[in-house]
Amino acid sequence: MLGLFVNVIARGLARLSRPASLRLGARIGWCYSHLVRHRRAEALAALRRSLPELSAAEATAALDGMYRNLATNLVEILRADGGAEDPGPGLFSIEGEEHVTAALARGHGALFLLAHYGSWELFAMFAAQRGYALHIVAKKFKNDAVDRLWNRLRARYGIKVIYAHNAARPVLRALRENALIGFMLDQHRPRALGVFVQFFGQPACTSPGLAILSSQAQAPVLPAFIRRRADGGHHIRVLPELAPPPDRAPATVLRYTQRYTAILESEIRAHPAEWIWIHRRWKTRPLPGDIVATPEPAAP
Repeated sequence: MLGLFVNVIARGLARLSRPASLRLGARIGWCYSHLVRHRRAEALAALRRSLPELSAAEATAALDGMYRNLATNLVEILRADGGAEDPGPGLFSIEGEEHVTAALARGHGALFLLAHYGSWELFAMFAAQRGYALHIVAKKFKNDAVDRLWNRLRARYGIKVIYAHNAARPVLRALRENALIGFMLDQHRPRALGVFVQFFGQPACTSPGLAILSSQAQAPVLPAFIRRRADGGHHIRVLPELAPPPDRAPATVLRYTQRYTAILESEIRAHPAEWIWIHRRWKTRPLPGDIVATPEPAAP
C-alpha cells in the first residue's frame, strides 16, 4: 500500500515542470516549518547556540531555509523516481573532480566524508550516474517498507547500500575493488560506539569508523559537499584528499575524527541553511572521565 501511494505521488510530481516543483517544495517546506513545526524550537536553539554571531533574524532565516531545502530535496528525489525527464547537465555543477580521479588512480578506493547537508541523496545519484562504483554506508530505516522503497530508488541509480551495522568487512572489500564509499559523519552515536569530538564548541559523540577504515585500507578521505545554487540547481565541491591515518591507535583515531568534524563544521558555518539542525547531534553527553578531542589550531 505504501509503495503504491509513493508511486502515485512520484508520478504526479514527475508531471510538474522543474520550476513548479521547486515552488511546491518551498511551500511544503513553509508548512513543515510554520505549521507542523517539527522540532523547530529545539533546532533553533541548537542553531543559535552553535552560531551565536547570527542575529535572531539571520538564525530564523537559516532555519526556514533548512526546512525549505529538506522539502524541496524530497520533491526532487520523488520526481526522479516518478520518471521525470532528465533536466540535463545544467542541474549540477562540480569542482574538484580531479581529486576523485587522482585518488582512484592509486587503486585503494576512497572514502567520501559526507554530512546530511544539501541534497546528499542527489549527490550519490549524480556520482553513480557519472560512472563511479559508489557504495554508501547508511542506517536502515526503522520502517521496513520505507527502507525497501528508498533502497529501490538508490539501486535504480546504481548506488549500492552497506548497512552501518557490521559495515567494516563489506566496506573494506569494496575499497579493495577500488570503489568509492560514502560515509556520513554528522550523526550522534551512543557512547559505547563513538568518540567525543568538538563540534561547534560542544562535545559530540561521533563514529570513529571513517578514520579506522581509512587507516586499515590505506584509502584517502575526500570531503565532499553539495549545496543548492541560487538558480535552483546544485553545486558539488570535492576538497583535496586527506591522507589515511598512520595507525589505528585510539589517540590517532580521535585526532583524525576531530579533523574530519572540523571540516564539516567549517562548511556548515558557511551555509547553515543546508544542514539538518533538527538532528539531535549532541544527544549523547560525555561522562566524567570520557576523553574529548581538542580541536587543532586553525592554519595561519
